[in-house]
Amino acid sequence: MGAGILSGLRIVEISAFVAAPLGGATLAAMGADVIRVDPPGGGIDIGRWPLHRGRSLYWAGLNQGKRSVTIDTRHEPGQQKVTKLITAPGEGGGIFLTNLPVSGWNSYEELKKLRGDLIMLVITGNRDGSQAVDYTVNAALGFPLITGPEAGEGPVNHVLPAWDAMTGFLAATAILAAERHRRLTGEGQLVELSLSDVGLAVAGHLGLIGEAVLETEPRGRFGNHVYGTFGRDFITRDGRRVVVLALTPRQWRSLVEATGMSGEFRNLESRLGLYFNNEGDRWRGRQEICELLQAWIAMRNLSSVASAFDAQHVMWGPYQTFKELVAGDPRATAENPMFVNIDHPELGVFPTAGSPLRFGAARAVRPKPAPKLGEHTDEVQREFDL
Repeated sequence: MGAGILSGLRIVEISAFVAAPLGGATLAAMGADVIRVDPPGGGIDIGRWPLHRGRSLYWAGLNQGKRSVTIDTRHEPGQQKVTKLITAPGEGGGIFLTNLPVSGWNSYEELKKLRGDLIMLVITGNRDGSQAVDYTVNAALGFPLITGPEAGEGPVNHVLPAWDAMTGFLAATAILAAERHRRLTGEGQLVELSLSDVGLAVAGHLGLIGEAVLETEPRGRFGNHVYGTFGRDFITRDGRRVVVLALTPRQWRSLVEATGMSGEFRNLESRLGLYFNNEGDRWRGRQEICELLQAWIAMRNLSSVASAFDAQHVMWGPYQTFKELVAGDPRATAENPMFVNIDHPELGVFPTAGSPLRFGAARAVRPKPAPKLGEHTDEVQREFDL
């Protein structure tokens, strides 16, 4: 493990919640020097749940590998310090990431006067700058009204802040794109990114916008069925739940071979007038396929299902809690080279993820814990003569 592929890149981050901190953490995990600035005592997300021993695991996870500086920017002396930090000379610096309000001293126009090649990325809720968070964006897009049981009424919110996560990763991409443009042309720029635009773009790529315009009937709810293909949850004899999918003809053939029910499925195809090598036909016959498959799975415990499925390379997996994940899944422990057991201040030791990217020509960066709030204040003030 070494300095990382982004060694020499410096980002100043003033942020809260998920999207911007995740963008900074993504860059830090690849070796960038990310300096997060918070007010004394911490920002609005310093105590966000989940907590352990009174400290936010959420904050710790989103600020891994960064340097933490506390400066009071409510008054001019603090504003001048942060301005100097953002616009400090040197190759690889002059990059500012934020999702908090910008005006006056921290606006692009003012900061650019001090460093003409400044790169500034501003994350907003809506494109016009108005407020929105992941959950309001998701509600407006329509996903909660196609999620949940088929006969359900009312919206079903998603527990994963997907648009925050996508925006954070896209913010990191945008910073690298702008930095490349600056190296080629010498020009900095203001980059603007909104949660709602990210959500709309993804909905468009997935065909949901086009479907809403072109189809007469709106998309319905289909419970745990994977729309347009074959996939659903099933219960084993010992009460475990598994997800089984057949997205491709090969995966369908693997499932048929693993269950030994080729005759039953051929009879079902003949009765329904369908051909299950066709993805659309698997969707049309999903209820009847599930009845056969559930009966087969219900006769076997999880280990027997796993043996049969793995032998034929079936696309499947067990449902498990986060506790079960970290207790028995090698993908989420130090057996995975992405993870290192790290002692986090005031929290304890647990597997900590570095970057999921694996570069062939650059060493991985050893994961680092999030700093204590303000841990690097004196160090950074000396380094940049603040």
